Amino acid sequence: MEVLHPRCAGLDVHKDSVVACVRIAADGTVKHEVRTFGTMTTPLEELAAWLRAEGCTHAAMEATGVYWKPVWHALEDELDLVLANAAHIKNVPGRKTDVNDATWIADLLAHGLIRGSFVPEASIQDLRALTRTRKQFVREKVGHVQRIQKTLEDGNIKIASVASDIMGVSGRAILEALIAGETDPDKLADRASGRLKASRATIVESLRGRVTANHRLLLRLHFDQVKAIEEAIATVDKEVDALIEPFRTAANRLSTIPGISDVVAEVIVSEIGVDMSRFPTPGQLISWAGLCPRNDESAGKRRSTRLRKGAPWLKTALVQAAWAASRAKKSYLSAQFFRIKGRRGARKAIMAVAASMLTAVYFMLRDGVDYRDLGHDYFDRVNKAKTAERLVRRLNDLGYQVDLKAAA
Repeated sequence: MEVLHPRCAGLDVHKDSVVACVRIAADGTVKHEVRTFGTMTTPLEELAAWLRAEGCTHAAMEATGVYWKPVWHALEDELDLVLANAAHIKNVPGRKTDVNDATWIADLLAHGLIRGSFVPEASIQDLRALTRTRKQFVREKVGHVQRIQKTLEDGNIKIASVASDIMGVSGRAILEALIAGETDPDKLADRASGRLKASRATIVESLRGRVTANHRLLLRLHFDQVKAIEEAIATVDKEVDALIEPFRTAANRLSTIPGISDVVAEVIVSEIGVDMSRFPTPGQLISWAGLCPRNDESAGKRRSTRLRKGAPWLKTALVQAAWAASRAKKSYLSAQFFRIKGRRGARKAIMAVAASMLTAVYFMLRDGVDYRDLGHDYFDRVNKAKTAERLVRRLNDLGYQVDLKAAA
């Protein structure tokens, strides 16, 4: 087998140690040398110096949790790095040691048998860390809001029955009064703004409950957490707004796709960057994102069509955007959703819409073009004969006989 990288290294990365194997092929012979280094800064600098002294041009390592990142940062300026999916480079069972793993990775890399994972540049990594943190904060906030709602229901305070959002202007004002010790439903109702659609009598009745000191304590604790998280989200938004500036044009362009908000556009840019040369085709990007069925076939039979795991942060954002796009009137994405939903169900339809959105994202970022909607009647226009046949068949099922005649 042809050797592509005669001087390379394989790294088996752990929390506290890195086992490095240097593989040197020269004059028809192959030499392996294995050393173990720590993962603190000084040992990693020693690792970089050793690889440089050995003349290594390439190195590969497994994507082991977050432990690969310090090693990557220490070596990325020294040589070409390849980050491998651990599931793709498994060694022979029964021979697994740290030394064997490092040697196996080096041998695979030397022959070009490792498919590198997508690692964006530093600026995109910083943006990605912030957008993921923002999503985690939003999840935590939702959890505290749900606990506030649970506590209110336990005290028979029915704010959620008269307000669509208990953390809106009226809901917050009433919560603050409850926490302060106010129990008179009329005085609590005075805190509500005039935007509530319910009548005053209904609002007063919904606020007539049994709020104890324990309820007030729980409400105060969760309400303080919500306010603290909102301040953290505001800080993250400010930092994201600064980091997205070099990619502002691309993010603004993506936000023109139905269903994709400014926040989702920022998530997309942070997850895949703006350089689509890493993905030769839109299908490979869709596969990387986990929006297509896996290949699982044996003896000519498809054993499973479940979706790949893919990139969970990107996939969840796209699925959320796809649900919003499915409600956009007179759009191609909405027409695609309802076309597939009737035959294969809403879940498969929404995944197809998300894949279509990611395909549009690919070409928009690659070619620098704006979004052009194909129109809600695209499927009718692309094959008129098939559409007419389907409608005639439907009328026949209803008991009508139809003779088609072309319009003048």
